[in-house]
Amino acid sequence: MEEPIQQIITDVLQGNKEKYALIVVRCEKFIFNYCYHMLGDYGEAEDCSQEVFLKAYRGLHTYQPDAPFEAWLYRIAYNQSIDVIRKRRVTKLLPFLYKNERDNNHVDQAIDHKYYNPAVLHALAALSAEERSLLILRCVEDKSYNDISLILNQNAAYLRKKFQRAATKFRKNYVSQEVKPKESKRSQTRPDTTFSKS
Repeated sequence: MEEPIQQIITDVLQGNKEKYALIVVRCEKFIFNYCYHMLGDYGEAEDCSQEVFLKAYRGLHTYQPDAPFEAWLYRIAYNQSIDVIRKRRVTKLLPFLYKNERDNNHVDQAIDHKYYNPAVLHALAALSAEERSLLILRCVEDKSYNDISLILNQNAAYLRKKFQRAATKFRKNYVSQEVKPKESKRSQTRPDTTFSKS
């Protein structure tokens, strides 16, 4: 049975610094995945996630146990990712993946990490960093709106509305990307890959 994260944090704060490695091992995969989807670059995601754990270690004394530790860590990852994006001259395209809409009932289930499509990549690159983060947390990380509200420090009802607007914006960008190449190849059948409104 895994040791509770709160106990590990307490031990680290009381001087057992080596136990912080347990936190890293337990959380590094989802933090790396989040940074990777935010930044779209493997090397940058590695550097970013390492910086997240370094900042979390340095600021561990500021963590409030009444809030989920994952939410606190995601917030650091979000801020760190934004810092990396701000330092870029040109924001790189996201290697975002999708699943065919026919396999899904809702927009928030439509993006998945098993498939790659340039039209999806371009459509998501057109979103703001905050919209991108919201879609990643909701669709890729499968977080609830309550979880996301803790991470982004915003009202859950507001985030739900913002998600719908971001999903609509994504759909429009995606459709325009899909239509362009298909118009010149009218003989081909266009796949059903657009998101339906929920």
